[in-house]
Amino acid sequence: MGFDKLASPLGGLPVLRRTLEAFLAAESIAEVVVVCPQERWELLDGDFTKPVKRVDGGTDRQDSVAAGLAALSPDSRFVAVHDGARPLVSPEDIDRCVAAAVEHRAAALARRVTETLKRSDADDFSSAAVSREQLWFMETPQVFAISLLRQAYQAVASQGLAVTDEVSALEAIGARVKLVVSRHPNLKITTPADLALAEALLP
Repeated sequence: MGFDKLASPLGGLPVLRRTLEAFLAAESIAEVVVVCPQERWELLDGDFTKPVKRVDGGTDRQDSVAAGLAALSPDSRFVAVHDGARPLVSPEDIDRCVAAAVEHRAAALARRVTETLKRSDADDFSSAAVSREQLWFMETPQVFAISLLRQAYQAVASQGLAVTDEVSALEAIGARVKLVVSRHPNLKITTPADLALAEALLP
């Protein structure tokens, strides 16, 4: 069996359940929609402190986000889109990101680039330094006024664009997204080594 990042145990819980727990604990979150197949849903063990529902995803990210949006309560005005493979996100950072989105209509959790950056030539030899000033590593959640996110994805679809996150979709329509500094570890689990690191970072 291959490495299943969302089913793998982290601090005694599957990664996906630990991610969900952060959103259940966040004061700004009223309901959660988990976009996943049925077998992943069964990892969550069904005992929730807030309304939680499941919907199937689509063939690409935009389709999955659209499915999640369609499942929200009709009176919802904002949505936080989060990657289930980021289980260390804190409820406090979720709340801060939501508050920024309420103020600015769009916000995303991110961390500043602190490492030295280099550009290489075609043969992978270092050729120049890249200024890290005003550069950020993007994280999730990314939080938006629902009407604005729908507008952005309509534009992406009509232009045939491929985007890797919701912030990119917003940028495609010229919308501004407030970046909120992540105050807690929020790494994405992609390999067993990431899982071991996340285990070490658990509070």
